[in-house]
Amino acid sequence: MVDFRYARQSRVDARAVVDQGLRAYMLGIYNYMALGVAVTAIVVMASYTIPAFGALVNVLAFPAMIGLIAMGFFAQRLLMGGTVARAHMVYWAYVALWGIGIAPMVNRYLGVNPSIVMTAFLSAAATFGAMSLWGYTSKRDLSGMGAMAGMALIGLLIAGLVNLVVAMFTGITAAAMMISMVISFGFVIFVSLITAWETQAIKEMYVEADSSEAVARKSVFGAFVLYGSFISIFVNILQILGFMNSND
Repeated sequence: MVDFRYARQSRVDARAVVDQGLRAYMLGIYNYMALGVAVTAIVVMASYTIPAFGALVNVLAFPAMIGLIAMGFFAQRLLMGGTVARAHMVYWAYVALWGIGIAPMVNRYLGVNPSIVMTAFLSAAATFGAMSLWGYTSKRDLSGMGAMAGMALIGLLIAGLVNLVVAMFTGITAAAMMISMVISFGFVIFVSLITAWETQAIKEMYVEADSSEAVARKSVFGAFVLYGSFISIFVNILQILGFMNSND
């Protein structure tokens, strides 16, 4: 009679190894992401406290946003197609550019009411954490939801651009501000849904047989993706709170 106990135990042991590797992989991603947020915060605070640097950042903010858009198009090729060193270089450049790009807006709120910035950050962290945890633990395939949320974001981007163009010609009216707030709410909702899908997709990228270099590249890529979603949530919550505060 065949004893299956050893075979079952072997499968359990193998699964434990995979789970341990997966946890280490995801922890590495979140660590890189947290460090990226810290670097962005340092850039923003330096621009707020050092007048000369702040003036330079104000000039570079728009080019930095253009650079971020360009990096978004080529992120996967840049991060996954080269060395780990290049992946790190791209990632840290990305988080620094975000710091430069959002610094003028964040500094404006810091000058008026610093508590708005802290509230926005904590709200973004809670929202991101909940949605990323859902994506990590969910057994449901979230790719369809992610695709629909992505299409909704494209619609919101177009609406935002139209609203911006109209405001340029007619002035910033109460209606334009209200539309901006609605768009920001939509961004928070749909980017949050995308965060869950991204987390699930990043989790599924893990392969036990990958080399250490492949795992390192995937970790940096995962941090790049999730960091972008976190910052997007933060920026839009900050805009919502700023709008609400202006009407107090």
